[in-house]
Amino acid sequence: MKEKNTESQMEPQRVRYLMGNIACAEGAISAGCRFYAGYPITPSSELMEHMSVKLPAAGGTFIQMEDEIASICAVIGASWAGVKAMTATSGPGFSLMMEGLGYAAWTETPCVIVDIQRAGPCTGQATKVGSGDIMQAHYGSHGDYMPVVLSPWSVQEMYDLTIKLFNFSEMLRVPAILMADEAVGHLRENVVLHSEFEIVNRKKKKGFPPFGTDELDFVPPMPSFGEGEKLLVTGSTHDEKGIRRVDDPVAHSALVERIHKKVEYKRKEIIDIRHEWLEDAELVVAAYGFTARAAIAAVKIARAKGKKVGFLRPVTLWPFPDREIENLLKNVRRVLIPEMNMGQVALLLRACTDAEVVQYNQVNGKTIELETIEREIERLV
Repeated sequence: MKEKNTESQMEPQRVRYLMGNIACAEGAISAGCRFYAGYPITPSSELMEHMSVKLPAAGGTFIQMEDEIASICAVIGASWAGVKAMTATSGPGFSLMMEGLGYAAWTETPCVIVDIQRAGPCTGQATKVGSGDIMQAHYGSHGDYMPVVLSPWSVQEMYDLTIKLFNFSEMLRVPAILMADEAVGHLRENVVLHSEFEIVNRKKKKGFPPFGTDELDFVPPMPSFGEGEKLLVTGSTHDEKGIRRVDDPVAHSALVERIHKKVEYKRKEIIDIRHEWLEDAELVVAAYGFTARAAIAAVKIARAKGKKVGFLRPVTLWPFPDREIENLLKNVRRVLIPEMNMGQVALLLRACTDAEVVQYNQVNGKTIELETIEREIERLV
């Protein structure tokens, strides 16, 4: 249910040199988040610190948990108590949240998780940049589910996309994930903290089953504990009333298929792809997150030299915009994709385009520089 924005706690303002993590926290509060549970971890800790001060001032609840497992569980419980809830972490903490993420997807619990990615695997380089969690965001918990995952490239998008994710989460009853990397989380830029957006709240219909619906959008209404409904919330296979049906193949397939259909139904609203200069492009540089900033600058330089180079940035990483990218790249011969991992999105690109996909992978804990992408373009054109 869409409503006018009446929940923002601030006047629209331009803020100079705001950190990405802080912009994310402000976006969450503006979107109506009133519960935060988390555990401090570099490079996301500034977000948690800001929420510890600003969220209680907005009438919300902040709690530091003993670890990330407890954090995601507390967020799920708060959501079923009727409030918009979130947590933030980085790679090792994100790994600990995977079982909770699967539970949230299966119980259709709206919540927002922010992953400020760092160089991994494991503890890795705690203060260094990386983008190695892309596949984990979708496939980290077992079974078939589909979260909504967005990738920001600026401090402004840390604010704007956080608000979008709260809306998608409430609209679809799914866990929604902001996949930023350390460089964007710690970046400082001028930002407009605006209130020009709609607030989406979950549907409520008294007496209707919370896990099944005949509505075209496949999203059932979500009651809260304390509202008089007979609620059963289980991680086991269940029917539309929440009653366990662990030996029922029909119930299981119906539930798995519906939690995918509800995301697919809203695909046009969810998918966000930015692109430039594809009309004549012989080479397209595809990039996301912080790397896309260097990529578009390198493409501009190449085009100024008369080279036919285009640019593509998927803001939506899950559901992956494969059909949309296939259409955009149908006349392109070659795609260069620089990534701060060993080729996670490159793998997805190869599955949706006939163009030759050329990888540039950098996993040394440093951002990919403009000159590096320029050199790769020169080599390929």
